[in-house]
Amino acid sequence: MAHAYTPGLRVTERTTVRKERRLPIAGVVHVAVGARVRAEDVVARAELPGDVATVNVVNQLGVSPGELQQYMLKREGDAVGRDEVIAETRPWLKWFKSVARSPVDGKVETVSKVTGQVLIRLAPRPVELRAYLDGAVVEVFEGEGVAVETSGAFVQGIFGVGGETTGELALAVGRPDATIGPSDLTEAMAGKLVVAGSLVTSDVYERAAAIGVAALVCGGFHDRDLRRLLGYDLGVAITGHEDIRPILIITEGFGPIAMAEATFELLKAHAGERASANGATQIRAGVLRPEIVIPAPEGTGPEGKVAEAHTQGLTAGSPVRIIREPGFGRIGAVKSLPPGTAAIESEAHVRVVEVEFPDSQVVIVPRANVEAIEK
Repeated sequence: MAHAYTPGLRVTERTTVRKERRLPIAGVVHVAVGARVRAEDVVARAELPGDVATVNVVNQLGVSPGELQQYMLKREGDAVGRDEVIAETRPWLKWFKSVARSPVDGKVETVSKVTGQVLIRLAPRPVELRAYLDGAVVEVFEGEGVAVETSGAFVQGIFGVGGETTGELALAVGRPDATIGPSDLTEAMAGKLVVAGSLVTSDVYERAAAIGVAALVCGGFHDRDLRRLLGYDLGVAITGHEDIRPILIITEGFGPIAMAEATFELLKAHAGERASANGATQIRAGVLRPEIVIPAPEGTGPEGKVAEAHTQGLTAGSPVRIIREPGFGRIGAVKSLPPGTAAIESEAHVRVVEVEFPDSQVVIVPRANVEAIEK
């Protein structure tokens, strides 16, 4: 039987998830292999060098660069406070004295005899690396970070924005095609990962932000609302660096689309449990999907690693999702995999797949435009 190997979204009750956590610069790792960690635990720390402030001392004192050293009160390596005098002239008449002050708290890094400028380095900024998952440290990268592994349920969405968060999984709806309003979100959902069923609108998102919801998980979201939320159009770059709360994970596509039943039922079965979520997405090369990880309680299930689901590829009957227009986000099943190539609307000749939707509509789609839904 013809088949095609197509990457797909994972929706599985039990698998092993491994995450490498690395600092942006060299630092210190605080945990060892075998340590049990919680998602919010700091596993490594580093210090990013502070910014540099430039003080044009020779201009302020009215001296030449070659004379600078004799007027300096502070030397390289000395700590200075904001508005502290770092250099001054010593005229016979004190009211003719000129001074140069530090504009910031920091440390004198360079005193240049060539430019007459003094560079003051602000205090370093601490960077803390958190575990992200409840699990075990399975590998340590000296000076860089760790690998954390956990066993549990795993759900991928089709698109998301916002970074990592952790909280209790909560349901705002009773079925996957339900659409909520702002009043359906309560103060009790603060800090939680809320499953919102079908379409989430901008007023619902604003209510969630006001309450302090950690993440909203929904079937669909209007692209115009996403543009309003971010203040700009998203290009092809990776998401996940947006400074927004709650983070947003869209499981199906843009517009009013019910959440896939399998996805909803899995999340519903784990309501009340701790979960980690990440909205980071990259659809093109190096595919990265938003995700929800629900670690199984320690000591449950079989010991050792749980095998990852194996992708068998597309065959007749395989569930798929359209990942490009037209039909972005629609879910159907493979009806057939025609051999060879076929001409598409752009007149290019590509390999295609015949997809049948629940309403019995059948369309021909380039294989690059579909994504297998893994169970």
